[in-house]
Amino acid sequence: MEEKQMVFGADTTEKLFYQDSHMKEFTAVVVSCAEGKKGYQIVLDRTAFFPEGGGQFGDIGWLDEAVVSDTQEKNGVIFHTTDRPLAVGTTVEGRLDFEERFVRMQQHTGEHILSGIVHSLYGYDNVGFHLGADVTTLDFNGELTEEQVHRVEVLANQAVFDNIPVQILYPTKEELKSLEYRSKIEIEGQVRIVSIPGIDVCACCAPHMDTTGEIGLIKILACDKHRGGCRMTMVSGMRALADYQMRQKNVSEISVLLSAKPDSISEAVRHQKEQLLKLREHLNQLQATYLSKRLAEITGEEKNVCIFVEDFDNIAVRNFVNDAMERCGGLCGAFVGTDEGGYRYILGSKSADVRETAKKLNAAFGGKGGGKPEMVQGSLTGAREDILRLINAE
Repeated sequence: MEEKQMVFGADTTEKLFYQDSHMKEFTAVVVSCAEGKKGYQIVLDRTAFFPEGGGQFGDIGWLDEAVVSDTQEKNGVIFHTTDRPLAVGTTVEGRLDFEERFVRMQQHTGEHILSGIVHSLYGYDNVGFHLGADVTTLDFNGELTEEQVHRVEVLANQAVFDNIPVQILYPTKEELKSLEYRSKIEIEGQVRIVSIPGIDVCACCAPHMDTTGEIGLIKILACDKHRGGCRMTMVSGMRALADYQMRQKNVSEISVLLSAKPDSISEAVRHQKEQLLKLREHLNQLQATYLSKRLAEITGEEKNVCIFVEDFDNIAVRNFVNDAMERCGGLCGAFVGTDEGGYRYILGSKSADVRETAKKLNAAFGGKGGGKPEMVQGSLTGAREDILRLINAE
């Protein structure tokens, strides 16, 4: 099967991006210009701007000095959304934001490689693809183990290093019948096939790299269970490099903070976690001692009993309120936090409906929460003295 160029009719826009996916600049004649909701809709007789499709966003760039913020296609005609009008019949110079186009092609061609390998090895279909501003996600109709994901990533990058030419084919209907290819939807008319020999054959309308080597690197960031299958998150090329640089920066900073070599920070973090757990256990013991002491101080003659603490365990505080309710004839409350940052609170009583007090607290201090007549929980922001004043006024 030979590669060939598509032939377009007079009522369609000539698609230069199919002639050369790396075309950065071109000239064209303005066919029409109409004001739309998001700017002006410019139609040219030909364009290198790819319209949104195949999971890839529409290109951005410039037509002379007019900024192109989006590109869409309808019935073979390509519309460029610009920030200003252009005179019909004039010749304009189109300039793509090629840095963005190149990055998108790196992601998209990388997606083809991963999807082709997953399909070949495990028989799963790509049932969802989203090329986002930061990462690309691929949805497969089957789950992958950690070992399988690792294998896919290694093979994908081997395909990159092999610098395989990416072929664009326009098979006839007869040729298409005998061609095995991936396609998510039923396609009418001429089918455009993107082929990476030995890796993937897929129907796709978007521009891609000329060779797999231009991708540079493919990195799988995550692969999680999703709707009976899995969702793979990946980055390619410049985004993969940016991701690695970000991670290296973070590792270096953590290494300094932990006074550990970069290759041993996981062990240093594990040690820090063990130390924190020991400190938390010790702190919980101190909190329990404090709360027991406060509980012992309740004589039963107090109208209300409230404690204010900064960072206490929720369970310990709740237990204190439960026990204090048995000793106090009025309302018992525990407020965890600070005047500046706000408080989480628990209120309880054996003799009164504390929901009424909670409503007043929430109204006075911008709080929220609720519960049962004998106990409520919530949060608010206010000064300790003001909170106590309202409670004791009950």
